[in-house]
Amino acid sequence: MEEVAISEFKAKCLALLAQVQKTKKPIRITRFGKPVADVVPAAPAARKRSWLGSMAGTAEIVGDIVSPVIDLNDIEALRD
Repeated sequence: MEEVAISEFKAKCLALLAQVQKTKKPIRITRFGKPVADVVPAAPAARKRSWLGSMAGTAEIVGDIVSPVIDLNDIEALRD
């Protein structure tokens, strides 16, 4: 792993970040020879799933969904 002093990192930050992105090799930032941070390449972004159709195939029809739930005579009685 390449080590870079914090002062050099401050001066060349954008170039060093571009280097990490291009080479995929991490860089360790040091202060007075002691490690302070590691700059590592970012993990590939996860592809977002569309919410459209995400529930497809999860429902189950267990009965008649077309006919009324209650008897037609009861419906007439409730109207009065």
